Amino acid sequence: MKLDTLIGEPWGDYGLIDSGNGRKLERYGRYRFIRPEPQALWAPAHAEWDAHGEFVPGSDEDGGGQWRFDKRVPADGWTLEWHEARFTAQTTPFRHLGFFPDMAPVWVWMRQQLEGADSPECMNLFGYTGVGTLALSSIGARMVHVDASKKSVEAARHNAALSGLSDAPTRWIIDDASKFVAREVRRGRRYDGILLDPPKYGRGPTGEVWRLEEDLPRLIADCRKLLDAESRYLFLTVYAVRMSALAIGEMLRQAFADLPGTVEAGELAVREEARGLTLPTAIWARWSR
Repeated sequence: MKLDTLIGEPWGDYGLIDSGNGRKLERYGRYRFIRPEPQALWAPAHAEWDAHGEFVPGSDEDGGGQWRFDKRVPADGWTLEWHEARFTAQTTPFRHLGFFPDMAPVWVWMRQQLEGADSPECMNLFGYTGVGTLALSSIGARMVHVDASKKSVEAARHNAALSGLSDAPTRWIIDDASKFVAREVRRGRRYDGILLDPPKYGRGPTGEVWRLEEDLPRLIADCRKLLDAESRYLFLTVYAVRMSALAIGEMLRQAFADLPGTVEAGELAVREEARGLTLPTAIWARWSR
């Protein structure tokens, strides 16, 4: 299987300014932040970075850490835009800023797959604050947005309101992703596209435990049952695990062996503004008709 790289380019409200020595400097609208980045094995372009805040990681391997601010940052966040989508960015205890900008080329690709489709219905599993959902609902897709966190779904609905999409045909679901998909299979539902962005580890709203390596193959198998020869795509991203893009690509190729189309795999990356180098962020695999 040939591996490919999807590279996120800078846009008006986001850019990877510089990176190196295990850190990265990014701009989110008017504000600049420094975050840890183990993949940045090189030296930065600039010796000094001017930032509003920095996330300083904890000393243990399980994560943790805290934000430290040198300049004032709105505690309730600020609004950013990507094409028609408007959403809130803010510093979170999990070191990110409420969305994942490296997903931008995935949003573009999904929109391309839906070209010519008549009122397609798509699912965003582990949908978080919903920028992927808005990227598709803003072009007329009927969406099912699923996340186990009530707070995340509320944030996604708020972002939909910011985007003028409160009345768009979106089902907002607070549920364990695996259980919801299994019920959709039993109901005989079908979808035109599915996006999955699962965590390494998580808990559902009633204590269900998600472990990526153990639970992902079964979830992919159920997602396959929601797609047919007329469906357009399935896109899977995986972060922060010791796993190969080839491995998840071969898993998808086996699961989709009975459908026409193409299975591909590779890495997500973001292009740095300072020198144009590419910083890898995640691995992905996808099926498309």
